[in-house]
Amino acid sequence: MVNHKVVYLKKDDYICIINFNSNVIMSKPFIYGMSVEGNHFTDRELETKRLKLNFENGVNSILISPRRMGKTSLVKRVMHQIDDAKIKVVYMDIYSCRTEYEFYEKYASAIIQATASKVDKMVETAKEFIMSIVPKIKYSPEPNTEFALSLGINPTSNTPEEILDLPERIALKRGMEIVICIDEFQQIGEMSDTLIIQKKLRSVWQHHKHTSYCLFGSKQHMMKNLFQSRKMPFYQFGDMFFIKRIPTEKWVPFIVSRFADSGKTISAEYAQKICETVDNYSSYVQQLAWNIFALSDDVITEQDIKDGLDATMAQSVSLFVEQTANLTSYQLNLIRAICQGYHDDFGSKEVTSRFELGTKSNLIKLKNALVEREIIEITEDGCFIADPLFERWFVTEMK
Repeated sequence: MVNHKVVYLKKDDYICIINFNSNVIMSKPFIYGMSVEGNHFTDRELETKRLKLNFENGVNSILISPRRMGKTSLVKRVMHQIDDAKIKVVYMDIYSCRTEYEFYEKYASAIIQATASKVDKMVETAKEFIMSIVPKIKYSPEPNTEFALSLGINPTSNTPEEILDLPERIALKRGMEIVICIDEFQQIGEMSDTLIIQKKLRSVWQHHKHTSYCLFGSKQHMMKNLFQSRKMPFYQFGDMFFIKRIPTEKWVPFIVSRFADSGKTISAEYAQKICETVDNYSSYVQQLAWNIFALSDDVITEQDIKDGLDATMAQSVSLFVEQTANLTSYQLNLIRAICQGYHDDFGSKEVTSRFELGTKSNLIKLKNALVEREIIEITEDGCFIADPLFERWFVTEMK
C-alpha cells in the first residue's frame, strides 16, 4: 500500500499529495472547477493548433460550447504557447461586470496591465492613452492578487469609442499585435441597452488591424444568440469554434496515467466508466476521477466508482435543488418527458397522454424558460438535459 496523505493546504486553492515513502510532493492528479494547465490538460490538439494560428495571424475567434467543456483552459493553454514577443495576449473575465462602464473599466485596466512593461509604467501608460483619468495602483492583501489597477473611467470624461479603440492605439504606437481574450462575454448580452452596447463594440472593433479578439462564455444559448443570429451586431464577427466533448479514447489513457503517477491503479474499463457516467463533460470527468482517487486504496474497485459517484452527486445536490425550486408543474413535466426519452414532438398523443404540458404555445414558453435556466439545451436532434448529473439526480429524486 502506498503511504500517502492528502493534505489540504488552503481551502480549494491548492491540494497536494505527500508520498511519505519517497518524500515527493505531487500535485493534485485531477482538477475541476477552475481552468487547468500543464499535464492536467488533455487532448484538444486540433482546437489548440487552430486557435494558436488565429492568435498569431490576427483572426477573431468565438468559442461556443456547454458549460464544463474547458473553454477557459483551452484559451489559457494557447496564451502560454505564444512565444512571439511582439504579440501581447490580454485575458479578462467580465462575469462581475453589470454595466457598460464597468466593462470599459475592466477592459482598459486589463489592456494597460498586459501591455505596460512594469508595474510602475502602468500609470504612465494609462495617462498617455486615456484622457481625464486619475489612475491608481492598489496593492492587495490577497496572496494570489498582487495589485489592482483602478482607472476611474466614467461617461462624463471618457467616450466608449476612446476606450474601445485603446488596444489599437497602443499596438500602433508600441509596434505590437494584441489579442484580447474576453471570458464570460455573454454578460454584454445581459446589460441594459445591450443592442446599443454591442453596436458600439462592433463598430470600433471591426476596424482594428493590429488587435484581434477571442470571445467566449459559459452560457451557450446566449453566446449562440449573440453570434449566430443575423439580426445581432456580432453576427459573423470571427472564426466560430464549437467545442465538443473530449472523446473517451482520449480520456482513458489520461485518467489511467494520472492515477499511476500518484501510485494508484485504475483499469481502462473503469476509466471508461468514469467518462460514460458523466457523458464526457470535462469538469465532471476530473471531479469524479478525483473523488474516486481520494476515497480509494491502491487499486480502484467497482465500489470505489460507486463511492466516487455518490460523493460527486452529493457535491451537486444543493445546486440541483435550487435549480428546480421555483419551476412550475408544466416545466417539471417537460423535464420528466425528456428524461424518459422524449426529445421532440411533445404535442403527440403519446406524450400528452403521459405528461401534462399545456397548449402548443405554452410548450414553446416552457422550452424557452428551461433553456434560459440552462436546464435543457435544444439541438438539431431535439431537446436534451444540459447537465448529465442533473439528469441522474432528477430521475432519482423527482419522479
